Amino acid sequence: MNLSNLKPAAGAVKKERRIGRGQGSGFGGTSTRGHKGAKSRSGYKTKIGFEGGQMPLQRRVPKFGFKNINRVEYKAVNLDIIESLAAKGILEIDFDVLKANGVVSNNDLVKILGRGKLNAKVTITASAFSATAVVAIEALGGTCTTI
Repeated sequence: MNLSNLKPAAGAVKKERRIGRGQGSGFGGTSTRGHKGAKSRSGYKTKIGFEGGQMPLQRRVPKFGFKNINRVEYKAVNLDIIESLAAKGILEIDFDVLKANGVVSNNDLVKILGRGKLNAKVTITASAFSATAVVAIEALGGTCTTI
């Protein structure tokens, strides 16, 4: 076997259809577009979501609710995560510490929530705190600083 006798598998290569090149080609006349109608014309294009005149899905499905453009999205960090960081010996917690430990991402706003038990006196700096988290942190002599 060498390069001179290589060829594609049987049925792998199809002949190109030369559309609109006269009756003798077999693809002349209507050029495989059928007879009349918008689809046979040049420049034909349907609108996105057009379903042949049937009421389209985006109009059939009812709309409800609204999107509050002023909503502030926080990344929730509970006291049990703070406790796990305190167990490692980290008692000064801010955004950079949380990011370094894989708790938050670059553009997150951090809110400390009160789930879990805290046993260490910690100093926390975050975007927001829940009331239960503030009570739990300050009960142990820690401080909560809002950015």
